[in-house]
Amino acid sequence: MANHLDLEEQEQLDEIKHFWKQYGNAITWVLIVVLGVYAAWNGYQYWQRNQAAQAAAMFDEVEKVAREGDADKMQRAFNDMKDRFASTAYAPQAGLLIGKTLYEAGKLDAAKAALTWVAEKSSDAGYASVGRLRLAGVLMDSKAYDEALKVLDSGVAEEFAALQADRRGDILLAQGKKTEAKDQYLKSFKLLDERTDYRRLVAVKLNSLGVDPLADAAAKPAAADKDAASK
Repeated sequence: MANHLDLEEQEQLDEIKHFWKQYGNAITWVLIVVLGVYAAWNGYQYWQRNQAAQAAAMFDEVEKVAREGDADKMQRAFNDMKDRFASTAYAPQAGLLIGKTLYEAGKLDAAKAALTWVAEKSSDAGYASVGRLRLAGVLMDSKAYDEALKVLDSGVAEEFAALQADRRGDILLAQGKKTEAKDQYLKSFKLLDERTDYRRLVAVKLNSLGVDPLADAAAKPAAADKDAASK
């Protein structure tokens, strides 16, 4: 009986040796690849967390410099952020903050540079859209109307369409094109949620052009009902 079991065990060992001899190298390489991918993924996750932590710390520094109001320091801090953490969400946030602060300080060229970077380099469509909207405003203040309109037409995310139309209306109005401005304000008004305060601001702009959007909105359903009744 013992000899019989020894023979079976020997046969099993021989089969395992044969299998390993035939497929062992392939299995080893598969394991190396799998473990390598796992290690690389863990390393990437660690790198991302480390990058995010460092970027957050640098953004705090950008905020501090912005509060101080030193234009040169702001630009240096933003340049450092772009150089080291351009791929993080903190970089476009810093660009928007620096652009706003420089604009309020009257540094239009520097503000334009910061916002241009956000508009063109941010990987986040939302930040890029806000960058374009603000950049168009800076260009409008510089009386670069055609350039401002071109920025708005270069790509703004759909969820910002109402603000895009409103900003386009501001630029057209500054150019003296009241009819075209009115059309853009009406488009913005229709796209904005009724509960938003910004919709009231757009309504004020339309009122200044002799248009009452609320009256027009109420009149259209009434006219539609009248036409339906006459049929």
